[in-house]
Amino acid sequence: MIVLASLRARWTTLLGAFVAVALGVGLTAAMGLGLDASLGAPERAPVRFAGSPVVVMGHDTLTVPVRRGPDTDHVAKPLAHPHPVDIELLRDLRRLGPVRLDGAARDAVGVDAPASAVRDAVGDRALVLTGDDRRRADPATARDAEALVAVNAFLGTAGGVAAFVSVFVTASTFAFVVALRRREFGLLRMAGATPGQVRAQLLGEALAVGIAASATGCALGARSAPLLGDAMVDAGIAPEWFTIPTTASPFAWPCQLAFWTGLFVVLAGAWTASRRAGRITPTEALRDASVDSDVMPWSRRLIGAALLALALGLLIRDLSTDPSALLKRKTYTTQPMILITAAAALAPLLVRPVVRALRLPGAIGLLIRENSTASVRRTAAVAAPVLVTVALAGSLLGSAQTVSGAKAAEAREQTSAQLVVTGTDLKRPPARDAIPGIAAASPSAATAVFVREEGSALVRSDARAIGDPDAWAATSRLPVVAGDVRDLDDRSIVVNEEWEEHRVGERVEVWLGDGRRARLRIAAVLARGTGDNGAYVTAARAGTVPVDRVDVTLRPGADRTATAAALASATGGQVRTAREWLAATHPATKAQTRIGLLMLLAISLAYTAISLASTLLMAASVRSGELRSLRLAGATSTQVRMVVAGEALVAVTVGALLGLLVTAITLGGLATGLARLSAPVAWAVPWDAVGVGAGACAVVAVTAGVAGVRRARRAW
Repeated sequence: MIVLASLRARWTTLLGAFVAVALGVGLTAAMGLGLDASLGAPERAPVRFAGSPVVVMGHDTLTVPVRRGPDTDHVAKPLAHPHPVDIELLRDLRRLGPVRLDGAARDAVGVDAPASAVRDAVGDRALVLTGDDRRRADPATARDAEALVAVNAFLGTAGGVAAFVSVFVTASTFAFVVALRRREFGLLRMAGATPGQVRAQLLGEALAVGIAASATGCALGARSAPLLGDAMVDAGIAPEWFTIPTTASPFAWPCQLAFWTGLFVVLAGAWTASRRAGRITPTEALRDASVDSDVMPWSRRLIGAALLALALGLLIRDLSTDPSALLKRKTYTTQPMILITAAAALAPLLVRPVVRALRLPGAIGLLIRENSTASVRRTAAVAAPVLVTVALAGSLLGSAQTVSGAKAAEAREQTSAQLVVTGTDLKRPPARDAIPGIAAASPSAATAVFVREEGSALVRSDARAIGDPDAWAATSRLPVVAGDVRDLDDRSIVVNEEWEEHRVGERVEVWLGDGRRARLRIAAVLARGTGDNGAYVTAARAGTVPVDRVDVTLRPGADRTATAAALASATGGQVRTAREWLAATHPATKAQTRIGLLMLLAISLAYTAISLASTLLMAASVRSGELRSLRLAGATSTQVRMVVAGEALVAVTVGALLGLLVTAITLGGLATGLARLSAPVAWAVPWDAVGVGAGACAVVAVTAGVAGVRRARRAW
């Protein structure tokens, strides 16, 4: 009964936690339904050879034995260049029945013949596909698989961010509730309530809020999941055919998982607060001081210090052992969250020195500063969600833009060509003297090589097949750390420092893009860089792969326009300047990546707005006496509002500064990692996203603070 009475009397103090949990459960349910839709996506019917009962396709995988402990296992990787259906096999198939070719492509053919007869004729020379397996020959099958991987990665990351911010907001809300209700809990203790009964009351309130919010969130998630699917398609994150069913039940497993997760989040967030509430003594009922004391228990100090040590330790470990790990999205998405949590946990210790460093003019400014330092809990409770938003915006977007910028700068540094010709099947480029103005023309083709590292892993490395090593050396400026790229020949390879074996002159066993096995001598070694410094082999090692790029340098004084026109006519490809080609192939940040990150930040901003509004409205509900004292001291209503608004802005500023500090540490570590990889270092702080996030927080905080003053005026 006490719990129900408390909920009826103080429902406004728990409204923020209710909305945050409902939103978190709704997002988790919607994302879970999205994952369920992607994992259970209907497999599309064969398209390319839909009219043929049997499809014969060349081998498209490389299988290599590796060591797995004492046993030997086999690892399969997709070939860069699947095997074609050769003329001899095609001749044998035509003896069985009509054969359908897909234009000039010879990687697969359709056969109108019994499957058993086709298998007997083919043997192990190729793959025989029937039924739904025929879609394996459709190019869209591989693209769909890659698209679904991107969908799953986005939904998983978004779910992690939502869970992180939801736990953060809920825990902060209940902690602030305890701080505001010290006198109430002290009166309960004076009336004879035991610490266990006080904890039980707070946990009972949390349980009621959790059940109601989680149920609301499940219903919300089931209805909003189709809208999430449409938004992902519109943003280019998901393929056009991707949909989330509109008939999803609130009792489906994603909703069940979201419900129990939300309930656990509420109880976990309230547990620490309840232990603190249970330690309140009866004498707390006699206190009426507005100055916060002992705002940081030793347990919180130890947790904050441990999280800070963990975050910095992970950063130092990566810098010392594997700097390239810092460039991966998984790393720069998850590790900043540990640092953010540490900064938020230690925020009460940082509030006073940061606020005192601010110089605010006039008597109102002095009052704002002193109130902010006196009410550390309130200031820290407002600053913490702002810290989360600013730090996530700066760290996630900043890291993505820094990595993309480093890759673009690296590509610019590694080419000395003035013109670049591209196309899917370029004609053989003319000799250097055939087109006036050309100093060097280096044809190349995309390929890959596979290497078995430590005997237990098969690693694929993207590569370029070079037609003319001398011309290639003349049109590129590769970061060579050992050897000479001009020594590349049909019996050698150029690798980078990431390879297990990267000593010039040593021989390395590789599998080429079409699966052929070769033992090649290392001619030169490149710096590791951002990860785009792949391997290089000669065109003879790539088989019949068509040229897809020609890098061209011009003679001094050459007519670039005329040379470009002659190249386009001779090769049949698209001719662009090196600057134009780099801008197209190495954008600052991929549009899909930026949109996905902005969607994550929108989620964080929504949580922050909820937390700010609920915290300031709760604070206003217990500040009637303080505000009445200001009025009795001669302050006008406008001045009272200015004080409250100024306190809100100061707290937002503190949170923004702490968020920028986290951003600086994250981007500083990333820049150090790039330097250790011998890659270009280009800091990219997303001031636009940070500014929008901080500005939105300021608007919400001021609005909620002024609204709280209006409610408190009834007691003036």
